[in-house]
Amino acid sequence: MNISNQKVSMAEKVGYGLGDCSANLVFQMMMIYQTKFYTDVFGLEGAIAGTVMLVARIADAFVDPTVGILSDRTNTRWGKYRPWVLWTALPFMVFYVLAFYNPGIEDKGLVALYATISYTLLMTMYSFNNTPYSSLGGVMSADIKERTSITSVRFVFSTIAQFVVQGLTLPLVGKFSEGADKAHGWLCTISLFAAVGLVFLLVVFFSTKERITPPAGQKNDTRQDIKDVFSSVPWRAMFVLTLFVFITLAMWGSAMNYYFENYVDPVALYAFLDKIGLAASEAGDGVWYSILDAFGLIVTSPDKAYEVGFGVFNMLGALVQFFGVILLSEYLAGKYGKKRTFIVCLALTAVFTAMFYFPANDSIEFMFVLNFFKSLAYAPTVPLLWAMIADVADHSEYVHYRRATGFVFAGVVFALKAGLGVGGAILGFLLSGFGYVSGSGVAQTDTAVQGIVLSSSIIPAACFFVGVIALFFYPISKEYNEKMQAELKVRRSKENSL
Repeated sequence: MNISNQKVSMAEKVGYGLGDCSANLVFQMMMIYQTKFYTDVFGLEGAIAGTVMLVARIADAFVDPTVGILSDRTNTRWGKYRPWVLWTALPFMVFYVLAFYNPGIEDKGLVALYATISYTLLMTMYSFNNTPYSSLGGVMSADIKERTSITSVRFVFSTIAQFVVQGLTLPLVGKFSEGADKAHGWLCTISLFAAVGLVFLLVVFFSTKERITPPAGQKNDTRQDIKDVFSSVPWRAMFVLTLFVFITLAMWGSAMNYYFENYVDPVALYAFLDKIGLAASEAGDGVWYSILDAFGLIVTSPDKAYEVGFGVFNMLGALVQFFGVILLSEYLAGKYGKKRTFIVCLALTAVFTAMFYFPANDSIEFMFVLNFFKSLAYAPTVPLLWAMIADVADHSEYVHYRRATGFVFAGVVFALKAGLGVGGAILGFLLSGFGYVSGSGVAQTDTAVQGIVLSSSIIPAACFFVGVIALFFYPISKEYNEKMQAELKVRRSKENSL
C-alpha cells in the first residue's frame, strides 16, 4: 500500500459515485414504490405486503454477514471488493426487473409467494453487490478529507438517481401504459432503469482502485472479526442509527405516495401544477412541451394530477438534497465534525417530518415548503453516514490491530435493508389496521386516510428521533478521529516499510 499517495482523482470519484446511482435506481424504487406496487398492482393486502418484506429479512440475517466475510477474504489482482461489483452486476439487475413483474399469476396466494421469492432474491443480490461496493469506498483512501469528498461525490449521484426514480417513475409508468395496463408500464420503466444501472456498475469496476489493505501479517479469523465488530461501541451506534433512519425513510417515502393519492385534494393539486406550467387541457407545441410530455410530466385533468404532483414533490426534495450535499455536507462536517452535524440535521429533519400532520388537504404550497426544509435539513447527513461507517472500520483496526472492512459494512448494510423491510412492513400493517382497501383507484374511508396522514408525519418522526439518540452513543468525535487517523498513518507506514 502506498501511504504517501492517498489522493483520489475526480474521475475516480465520479466513477465510484455512479455505482451508488445504480444502487439507488433500485433502492429508491423499493423505498418509495414497493409497498404501493404490492397493494395496488399485485393487489395484496397491506399486512400481506408487509409480511413479504419481513420474510426477506430472515434471509438477510445469514446473507449479509456471509457477504462481508467472503469479500474480506477475497484476494484478486483487482482487489478484494471491486470484483464483486463486476460479478454481481448482471444478476442484480435481472432480479430487479423480476421483482416488479408478474408473469401472469392470478391466484393471490401464489402472487404473494412469487413476491416473497423475487423480493428475497433481489435483496440477496443487493447485499452481494452493495456490501463490497460500500466497502470499496472505505479502502480508496485513508485521508479524512478525501474520504468525505468521495462520499459527497457518491451521494451527489445517489441524489440524481433519487430525482429520476422518485420524480419520473409514475409519469413514465403512465406513459408506457398508454394502450396497455399498468403492469406493462411498470415492466418498461424498471427495465429502462435496470439497463442504465448495469452500465454504471461496470464503470465502477473499471474506474476505481483499492489503496488500503489489512495490516501486514493479519490472518483470517472469522470468530475474531465477529467479536471485534459486535464489541465495537461506534459500530453498535451506527447500526441502530442506520436501522431507524431507513425504517423512517421507507415508511415516510411509501406513505407519502398514499398521502398524495388519498389525502391531497386533486383539484388543488391540479391548480398548483397549472401554475408551474405542467397542466394542459389540450396538446401543445414547442420543444419544452415535447420534453415534458415525453417523460409524462404533463397532466391533462385533476384525476391524473396525483402521478405528476407526487413526482414534482419528490423532484423538489431531490434537487434541494442535491445542492445540500454539495454545499453543506463537507463544509459542516469539516467545521463541526460528522457527529455534531448529523445530530443537529437529523433532529431538524424529524421536526419537519412531524409537521406534515398539519397541512389541510388543499394546502399544496405548505406541503412543498415543508418538503423543501425537510430535504435541506436531511441533505448533510446523506454522505456522512457512509463516511462515519468507514471511520468505524478504522476504529476497529485502531483498537484491535485487525481490519475487517467488509464485515463492518455488511452489518450496516443489513441494518439498512432491515430498515427498508421493517419500514415497509410497519406501513403495510398500519394500512391494514386503519382499514386501507387494496387496489388502484379505490375510495378510502376517513379512518384509512387519517392513518395515512399519521404514517406520513408523527410516526416516522418518532423513528427519526431514535436515530438521534443513537448518535449520542457514537464516540468518534472530530478530535478523536484526527488523532486516530494520525496514529494509523504512522502504524501503516511502519508496517509498509517492513
